[in-house]
Amino acid sequence: MQEQGHAIIPSSALVPENDPTTLFTGSGMQPLVPYLMGETHPKGTRLANSQKCFRAEDIDEVGDNRHTTFFEMLGNWSLGDYFKKEQLPFFYTFLTDKVGLDPEKIYVTVFAGDEGAGVPKDDEAVSIWQELFATKNVSSEAAFMGTEEEGASRGMKDGERIFYYGDKNWWSRAGKPANMPVGEIGGPDSEVFYDFGTAHNPAFGEHCHPNCDCGRFLEIGNSVFMEYIKTEKGFEKLPKQNVDFGGGLERIAAAGNGSSDVFTVDLLKNVIDQIETLSGRRYEEGKGAFRVIADHIRGAVFMIGDNVFPSNSEQGYFVRRLLRRSVRYADLLGVPEGELKNLAQSVIATYKDYYTNLAEKEQSIMDAIHTEETKFRTTLENGLKRFNKISVSLTVPVIQKDGKTTVDPSKKPTATKRIGAQNAFELFTTYGFPIELTQEIAKEKGMNVDMEGFEKLMDEHREKSRAGAEHKFKGGLADHSEKVVEYHTATHLLLAGLRKELGEGVHQAGSNITGERLRFDFTYPEKVDKEVLTRVEEYVNSAIKAGASVSIDTMPKAEAETDPTIEGSFWEKYPDVVTVYTVKDNEGNIYSRELCGGPHVPDTGAIHGTFKITKEESSSAGVRRIKAVLE
Repeated sequence: MQEQGHAIIPSSALVPENDPTTLFTGSGMQPLVPYLMGETHPKGTRLANSQKCFRAEDIDEVGDNRHTTFFEMLGNWSLGDYFKKEQLPFFYTFLTDKVGLDPEKIYVTVFAGDEGAGVPKDDEAVSIWQELFATKNVSSEAAFMGTEEEGASRGMKDGERIFYYGDKNWWSRAGKPANMPVGEIGGPDSEVFYDFGTAHNPAFGEHCHPNCDCGRFLEIGNSVFMEYIKTEKGFEKLPKQNVDFGGGLERIAAAGNGSSDVFTVDLLKNVIDQIETLSGRRYEEGKGAFRVIADHIRGAVFMIGDNVFPSNSEQGYFVRRLLRRSVRYADLLGVPEGELKNLAQSVIATYKDYYTNLAEKEQSIMDAIHTEETKFRTTLENGLKRFNKISVSLTVPVIQKDGKTTVDPSKKPTATKRIGAQNAFELFTTYGFPIELTQEIAKEKGMNVDMEGFEKLMDEHREKSRAGAEHKFKGGLADHSEKVVEYHTATHLLLAGLRKELGEGVHQAGSNITGERLRFDFTYPEKVDKEVLTRVEEYVNSAIKAGASVSIDTMPKAEAETDPTIEGSFWEKYPDVVTVYTVKDNEGNIYSRELCGGPHVPDTGAIHGTFKITKEESSSAGVRRIKAVLE
């Protein structure tokens, strides 16, 4: 894209900066939303990159030929510069002339319009596509599909290559045009699919069509045209129209190889080959398990490389889930214990020249993966034994005597095939089984899980934990004396300073405050440099010297969770209405804005002494601890 005057920008981190509304960066567009909404980008109006992405919602889909949790998205953007007549040729030329795809196998979809909302169908994109296909002597009749169900019912006719669909080919943050509020921008998009020519699976509908999920067609790119703004009078054209393009790197590579299986591309094949060697089995003998391991190890490597370590909360939970699923499927294939770290090394070797942070953190990544595997294996064996006992007891009458389970011959076997809520909860709390793992094993045995009952037990468990941790939750205060309160407000300033210096991934992990000192635990994977600690001290002391006011606001928790200016830890422990403390000086500079139960000083001038960090050390895996005093 540099040939067309695009500035190449770096990939953003997998954990979004300054965006608490989502756990991960899931598209190339996500980090650029402020600029698509009107802010000026320092690199200009034409941008391009390869963005690393993670979609947690696709974990359960991994195992087919095309879904991955981690992937790279090729992107280019026009910020009020070029539009459809430039963008569509850019992509088509790239696919046919650079990648070398057969134009006869390229199909596209466009927006069918929404008469009720007053948005016309995208005939302009159709005309451009027809001109492009004509340059390759490819027929390109347009046809109406509407919905995926209508497409499956109608099917495709000879010569048809461009298909009108409804809401599926419309983009806005609010969804379809009718759902958009006044002031929201949106527009049609044009998706490109590659036809691998595989036989249609009628389980996905009577006929095949580009949006069919049978595997014949693979979406490889999508150009979004932010063309409209919704006003009180209806939809009007934006004065400056933007382009957002995203194309899956692995999918485009798979199309270039002529294979519908993205796991055969070079970026994943190294890991697949290593799994074959370790397991003594061929990929064709267990594709689903091979794909899960390869995808999950790659995802875990990139997450840990971005300082997201296995844990039981937020982003870390998904790293833990990826690795524990990897252990489970590695065992099914016969991969020896302790080899996940070596598979991780293979991933790093593939990517380290481009993502240099992986090479720099190679040992810590491998150590974290090995530690998580070891930790899980200590409970996995016993958990599986317990699961088997539970499953047997559901279908075969048994007698419990002297700690042993034996079949009761006086009773007939039952047809019960449901893992009860209490059993699922026991597997979770005692054996560390994520509920998803229990569901997977149950499915393998033809059973299901009482999820409604499990969630009720989990809610009760959280409520007990909340009540038991209430003293700690209120700030870990020894008492509410004047000095303790001063230290409490200083702790908020400390967290704000740490987040300023170390990034938005830093959150509170615990605290203990007395009248003599404060102790503060925070999420961060490595030792903090002395120079950084000095700057944090300076930040806190500058806030103290400013005599900034400390104000309190009450608001619904749901509102606070979506406010990017509010920092919060342990969200699940707060009630539906929360209090937010803001430390702000007379000039409007905000030093700290954080969820808290109080108490605090009325202004930072009431904090006596100079803030001094006395020690920084490890608290636990992925958590650091600071001790500080007011001298």
